[in-house]
Amino acid sequence: MTLNRWLRAAVGTMALTGTIGLAAEVETLPEVVVTAMRAETELADVPYASRVVDREDLQQTAPRTTPDALRGLPSTMVQKTGYGQGSPYLRGFTGFRTLMMVDGIRLNNSTFRDGPNQYWNTVDPWSVARYETVMGPASVLYGSDAVGGAVNALTLAPPAWAGEPTYERTLAYRGATADESTQARAGIRARVTEKLGLAAGFTWKKFNDVRGGDDVGRQRHTGYDETDFDLRADYDLNENTTLTLAHQQVAQDDAWRTHSTFYGIDWEGLKKGDDQKRSYDQDRALTYARLSAADLDGFVSAYRLTLSRQAQDEDLHRVRADGRRDESGVDVATWGASLELQSETDFGRWTYGVDYSRDEVDSDGRHVKADGTPGKTDVQGPVADDASYDLVGVFLQDTVPLFREALELTPGVRYTWAQLDADRVLDPVSGEAVSRVDDWDSVVGSLRALAPLGAARRHAVFAGVSQGFRAPNLSDLTRLDTARTDEIETPVDDLDPERFVSAEVGARADAGKLSAEIAAYYTWIEDLIVRAPTGEIIDEAREVTKRNAGNGYVAGVELTLGYQVAEDWHVRLMGSWMEGEVDAYPTSEPVAVRDDVSRGMPLTGQAAVRWQPAGEPFWLEAVLDAAEKADRLSADDERDTQRIPPGGTPGYAVLTLRGGVTVREDVALTLALENVADEDYRIHGSGVNEPGRNLVLQAEWTF
Repeated sequence: MTLNRWLRAAVGTMALTGTIGLAAEVETLPEVVVTAMRAETELADVPYASRVVDREDLQQTAPRTTPDALRGLPSTMVQKTGYGQGSPYLRGFTGFRTLMMVDGIRLNNSTFRDGPNQYWNTVDPWSVARYETVMGPASVLYGSDAVGGAVNALTLAPPAWAGEPTYERTLAYRGATADESTQARAGIRARVTEKLGLAAGFTWKKFNDVRGGDDVGRQRHTGYDETDFDLRADYDLNENTTLTLAHQQVAQDDAWRTHSTFYGIDWEGLKKGDDQKRSYDQDRALTYARLSAADLDGFVSAYRLTLSRQAQDEDLHRVRADGRRDESGVDVATWGASLELQSETDFGRWTYGVDYSRDEVDSDGRHVKADGTPGKTDVQGPVADDASYDLVGVFLQDTVPLFREALELTPGVRYTWAQLDADRVLDPVSGEAVSRVDDWDSVVGSLRALAPLGAARRHAVFAGVSQGFRAPNLSDLTRLDTARTDEIETPVDDLDPERFVSAEVGARADAGKLSAEIAAYYTWIEDLIVRAPTGEIIDEAREVTKRNAGNGYVAGVELTLGYQVAEDWHVRLMGSWMEGEVDAYPTSEPVAVRDDVSRGMPLTGQAAVRWQPAGEPFWLEAVLDAAEKADRLSADDERDTQRIPPGGTPGYAVLTLRGGVTVREDVALTLALENVADEDYRIHGSGVNEPGRNLVLQAEWTF
């Protein structure tokens, strides 16, 4: 039995269904996605490499966090700075060069820094109906930051009207032995009246120190606490128009970057940090109102108007080796507005609109001496204080069928204007606060092509060229922070947008028993913003600042394959290979040389065998994840001795056994034994080792 996915209602309502083990009794419908084309489109008709992780997948894999939910996708490497902090690399790019959205609203803001971070962990997978991922530059539709790809977390929505009021209550639990963790969820999805639907949930999470494999043992100060809350109401104004009001809130407490402290481990020659403590508290709250309509008469056939406010607050608590304490924080309030429209015309299907976001930023830094007396108060925190950052974008994309729909061309264009206005930026020379105002604009385009094969359009060849860009943000221009083990980053006066051009060719097939997709890509990098040494020493650390000095490339190949070998047996394979080089400053001298991209993803693969008897409510699966040694190291990687062992991160092969059963059609149980052989391993560049042998139990009771 294959892992079929289906929709009971339109993706617009995101009312997903699927009882584990009973998929054979349900008609499989074409999968529809909204993110790849910013409009409802069958996945088979998307001219990009695009992937979906749906509610059934989440139920069966029982991921701990949102980054873990995306682990296993091709060209995706989930690096974890700490156990509570991480984000995926997509096609070699991470941090502020991959775009994360929640219900189509940007999670990224102008303070996001380079490298993996904790931000993606603030999206609760229990509240998510599905993740949609678009690989490669998606800047035409989504603007700045969508370079490696874009990920959209579409949250649970109320059920569709079924002729009478319906109430779907859920109690869920996830427990794991390696970190002695507990997650508990209570939620409800209700159709109160024909017009009114509600969805709400609360999640409580407690993670203790995680035990690594083999002889690693407990990794001290890797545990943390988290609470999550989400609420959504949909009201149908008429048969075509829906008003949505939603609120989501996450609070994460005391998530350590253990590798920066003397509690780090000396695994494979790693060095320990000097700090006694370095931890983060992080809160995120998103509130939005959305008016959406479909199947309209007239030139505009569908629209979606969204107004939003998102607050993201992070506080750093650091205790140095000598007892001095540093406290810093960044509070960002992002106001957003977007209007998306669709028109069905004689010249194809137009998708067009305007996006606007404004970040209002407060940043502070305070110090306490070792004897407990107050120290200095910084001019700014990690980034500029009392600052604002505006992004405005206008986009147009057209999908045009040609030659009796034997070929579909999708050209697109976007204009973006960005402005920075910061009142308090540290002048590294005078030590005083200065103001800074700057602006940029960018025009990017794309041309994609899809050639369906066969009358049923179940096979296709796709190709395209897409431009991407990233406007300099507050982190680039004003960051004052420890950057690497022995570096301190200081503000810079002027930068230009980063620019990317990616060429991609691929093919996908769905032949019943066989499903497959392969894609190859090459991304040219121009004006990448990189750290450059100044030759100065500040507080016993090398001063670095940012420059548009990085030119280079990233190239790779990704493959997914699924095959029904027998009625009850299904196998799937995944493989990813990539390489890349970019100009950087590998020494303390201000001289740029061509270097490997930082955190280059090694050759990675996954193989799985699944047994699911037709018509039965149970299934079993064995999954082998493997990666070769990550030894293509940049100079930054080689200096990052607290996270990357000398010579690179060792390869690994990790076996997971999992299975599930549906009891009485309303209780779904998943039991997994992860890392069966108790392998001692870490994902390249992470600050913590992955769990050793780990028994995971997840239960969901829907009534």
